Amino acid sequence: QVQLVESGGGLVQAGGSLRLSCAASRNILSFNTMGWFRQAPGKQRELVATINRSGNTNYAASVKGRFTISRDIAVNTVHLQMNSLKPEDTAVYFCNAEDWLNHYWGQGTQVTVSS
Repeated sequence: QVQLVESGGGLVQAGGSLRLSCAASRNILSFNTMGWFRQAPGKQRELVATINRSGNTNYAASVKGRFTISRDIAVNTVHLQMNSLKPEDTAVYFCNAEDWLNHYWGQGTQVTVSS
């Protein structure tokens, strides 16, 4: 059973930064893609950023230029560096991993950006 454990959420003022981490219970190169999604109250879960096995990244238009996804293969962890945060970035952020058979989700971490 794959486990994804997020950390790093919290409360920050607009314009501030946070760094989220997602620790996986197995080699992250065994996944086709890992990424971050978010869900705000009353809204659908949406993609924020992904990184594939080759290291190629993809970002939602709303976060491009402000957020950076990266990985540390040695410790099976994916990070999301979030800069210039806006109140509309407030959401629960979920780590996601996909292999050939399944999609896996973390429990989520709350990010709240105050104006």
